[in-house]
Amino acid sequence: MQRNILLAGCLVLLINYTNAQDYRWQQRVEYTMNVKLDVQSHRVNGSQKLIYYNNSPDTLRKVYYLLFFNAFQPGSLMDVRSRSIMDPDPRVKDRISKLTDSEIGFQHIQSLKHDGKPVSFTIDGTIMEVRLDKPIMPKSKATFEMQFESQVPLQVRRSGRDSKEGIAYSMTQWYPKMAEYDFRGWHAYQYVAREFHGVWGDFDVSITLDPRFVIAATGKLQNADKVGYGYEKAGTPVKRPSGDLVWNFVAKNVIDFAWAADPEYVHEQTSVPNGPQLHFFYQPGDKTTENWKKLQPYAVKHFEFMNATFGKYPYDSYSIIQGGDGGMEYPMCTLITGERSVGSLVGVMAHEAAHSWYQGVLASNEALYPWLDEGYADFSSQESMAMLFNNPVETSHAGSYESYFSLVKRGLQEPISQHSDHYNTNVAYGTAAYSMGTVFLQQLKYIIGDKSFYKGMRLYYDTWKMRHPEPNDFLRIMERVSDMELKWYMIYWINTTKKIDYAIRSVVGEASTTMIQLERVGDFPMPVELVVTFRDGTQQLLYIPLNETLGKKKPDDSAIKRTDLDEWNWVNTTYVAQINRPVSEITAVEIDPSQRMADVDRKNNRIDLTSDLKPSHFQTR
Repeated sequence: MQRNILLAGCLVLLINYTNAQDYRWQQRVEYTMNVKLDVQSHRVNGSQKLIYYNNSPDTLRKVYYLLFFNAFQPGSLMDVRSRSIMDPDPRVKDRISKLTDSEIGFQHIQSLKHDGKPVSFTIDGTIMEVRLDKPIMPKSKATFEMQFESQVPLQVRRSGRDSKEGIAYSMTQWYPKMAEYDFRGWHAYQYVAREFHGVWGDFDVSITLDPRFVIAATGKLQNADKVGYGYEKAGTPVKRPSGDLVWNFVAKNVIDFAWAADPEYVHEQTSVPNGPQLHFFYQPGDKTTENWKKLQPYAVKHFEFMNATFGKYPYDSYSIIQGGDGGMEYPMCTLITGERSVGSLVGVMAHEAAHSWYQGVLASNEALYPWLDEGYADFSSQESMAMLFNNPVETSHAGSYESYFSLVKRGLQEPISQHSDHYNTNVAYGTAAYSMGTVFLQQLKYIIGDKSFYKGMRLYYDTWKMRHPEPNDFLRIMERVSDMELKWYMIYWINTTKKIDYAIRSVVGEASTTMIQLERVGDFPMPVELVVTFRDGTQQLLYIPLNETLGKKKPDDSAIKRTDLDEWNWVNTTYVAQINRPVSEITAVEIDPSQRMADVDRKNNRIDLTSDLKPSHFQTR
């Protein structure tokens, strides 16, 4: 009996262990596509073979495809949302509602087979639901074969033809794409506004196109000799063959495939030491050529900075392509508008290329956690820009803080834990995803210290690349490197709109000691760094841990002597810090002079004892 009980217990443990190991399974796709773009009708006719690997423990009785081009039609969800939101994207507004039949986008599925047999489907806007006659069993694969026709819309948002700068085709979100399925279920979101999610896999894409056009794309061109452009001799075009050309690109282990085409593209390239090879595609002219050439050494230095600071870029090439309607990231490439000043061009390149780390390699769910991608790309590119233009890294994130403070003052802040399409305003989304995502990291640096922070950023990248990390995965890494508990921080910053506001209420001297009374005015608790400045010019840092961290951050390299005080319990709104110096020797007391804490009212953070103060602020017994 005891032996049977022991065996049963071991079996339960084994099952639980196996389930734990299976928890982070990932689906996989292998696309083979042959498409032809008619530049007269702007129609794409294509075939797609998709091998889909169900690595989940679930039996799948349906699958979903995403048909993004269907969003560019009058009456679509994107159109209605843009015309009804308080602050529409100026690039969209009511433009979709005015598209003619020849200007709209669409994707028509002409046929679909599952494992060789026709299968039925229904289409609702940008989502196609496929009910399977034969389920896809766990740990098995299925093959889908599709014939489709698409019309490339007039450039409105991200993808389309004939952009404002005259780029012929920005082919992004352009093919019927299998939606992601993970431990949360299907991520089949209507294309309403922004952000994407994708399944890891391989792409083998052949594009037939008018020979006048040059193509830039995700992956690597396999037949440069056949298309006659000479990628191996970039910038030195050779005689082109007559008749349509077939360009074949292959990309391994990516979550999407994008391309652009224009008859005027020039192609230049340069190398980052230890990789990758950088490719540049742009229309030459008075508004572009000089600045695009100046861009190239900046791009090299940016990749070097990102490699050294946040982790090694794993692919051997990356393309910076003029196209689109601003800047948008894709695996192994970005599309950016090109008629910019040097500073603007470098800035958009740095941000979009930084996405290669957080969207292209880590590939978190952008729709659910845009801050985990946009914020991290903004944070890292801002620090890179500081390096590129020889500015202090300490102030590189000031703009992000100001955007957050502005949103709070306008009363438009929303929790950033919601789906990216469901914010009430575009400004609330933009501030949440970009600015609050950046502040989340800079403030975390304040909480755990610089050394632990950068160590954690590299460990997070190395641990979770190609694995779709969730917010908690990042948090656990940071807890490990800092030896601090950080859940309270993410809960407050991500799930609530509570504000940080600390104040100095009084500085009271008694004989040879000084008592400094602090108050937490806001609802958001934080560890506090209090800097006391003395008349002899020296300073003392009083570090007050928060009880929720169950630990202290390691001291940063600083010329200021640090004194650790007792923890501040979050349930207490006041705290008294005592120092063994008479008040007469003190000239100023300030909370967080580094201004890394996003305190919404910094006017009450400092008391200058040399100025005229109210008795409530400065008292001597």
